[in-house]
Amino acid sequence: MKAILAKIFHPVERLFDGMRRKKRPDSVVIDPYLGFATPEHIVLRGRVLKKLKRTNPVLDASWITNLRQMVSLFLTDEVAGVTITAGEVTGITDEEGYFTLNLPRDPAWEGWQTVHVCAENGDDTDLAVFVPPNDAPYAVVSDIDDTVMETGAYSIFRNLWTSLTGSALSRHIYPDAVELMQRFADEKAPIYFVSSSPWNLHHFLQRIFTRAGLPRAPMFLRDLGLSDKQFISGTHGNHKGSAIDTLIAAHPELEFVLIGDTGQHDPRVYLDAAKRHPGRIRQVIFREPGKGADKRDLADIEAIQSLGIPVAHGPDFRPVLDAD
Repeated sequence: MKAILAKIFHPVERLFDGMRRKKRPDSVVIDPYLGFATPEHIVLRGRVLKKLKRTNPVLDASWITNLRQMVSLFLTDEVAGVTITAGEVTGITDEEGYFTLNLPRDPAWEGWQTVHVCAENGDDTDLAVFVPPNDAPYAVVSDIDDTVMETGAYSIFRNLWTSLTGSALSRHIYPDAVELMQRFADEKAPIYFVSSSPWNLHHFLQRIFTRAGLPRAPMFLRDLGLSDKQFISGTHGNHKGSAIDTLIAAHPELEFVLIGDTGQHDPRVYLDAAKRHPGRIRQVIFREPGKGADKRDLADIEAIQSLGIPVAHGPDFRPVLDAD
């Protein structure tokens, strides 16, 4: 069905985008994303838009106000074909306005760094990039929805209601997730968040995480634009698996702790990742939201354990925190 919808709507989207972008805007702005590092490069990421939209959440605002603000985050006017420059490195935005720049990594860099980037005939800004410490003991990849933030992703209707009618001030971050992530940060483990949420929510999620006290960390979100083969580009599992592959390749000397939930069948995604990367997964931790793990999830958890990987799972992270 998604393939059929893609064949119908993708040409329509391309036509609409072509009409909308017929005239290049006089100025553009850069929507900055947090970057990450590989042994050889720092990876800068962002998106070029005609204008940057930020919401101003108000405590106890009505659900209609929150809905209006959330919808505005998706009404972006992205600009394709814009040249982005950082030092001597240049790149060009794709049809959705996204860009990625790979700059040579300074061996002396550790922790958060900033790099100045410029858009052709437009905005210039500093992009933040995280470079893991040389003595990092391991790395952490964590899901977001129902792992660190309550969304009800295991129920499509609950997820939509929570996502569209909540604000940055009302979204609930699990306190035990904050405690667990802070413990990882204290041990100098680089942390990365992965979610099927769209890149439109990058700033929104960063605001929520900062307010809750979660460590600042790069995010790997998803482009929900249409492709010529799928109604929504990619799938939850493919996106998360691809992000894990990218991060494991970026940290060839480190083992990984994978954290997720059973609401969207993360056990299968993490099992497949463990098979693709034998010896690289240090531990797996699952939250069991809603009704808990089903038979498929439990079977995948057992399969992960059969690979010799410790797995902790339950309604919260308290057993993991109390075990240390």
